[in-house]
Amino acid sequence: MSEKYILDGHEPVPCEDLLEWARWLETADRHVAETHIGTTRISTVFLGLNHQRGSGPPLIFETVIFGGKLNGYQRRCSTWDEAEAQHQDGVRAVRARDQPRSQTETG
Repeated sequence: MSEKYILDGHEPVPCEDLLEWARWLETADRHVAETHIGTTRISTVFLGLNHQRGSGPPLIFETVIFGGKLNGYQRRCSTWDEAEAQHQDGVRAVRARDQPRSQTETG
């Protein structure tokens, strides 16, 4: 399995040539999505490197939450479509955690 990947549109493509991969990374737009909710930022990007340690599909997309109650949340996946869904999961999680408590809640 390749360790380095580039994108052809939204499709990850293995890239064994280190120079070709590095040149691609210099100018590529690797952002899948970015959402700001208050001071919290949810960012999903194409990593270009396989972070899979063991068997399974390459983990080459990553969603991270910066700030708020879920600061440091991180998930990785293999495809652009999974990355978009993973990003929306992060957005929903932030919205659910950052909702003000109702007046009837205690604790």
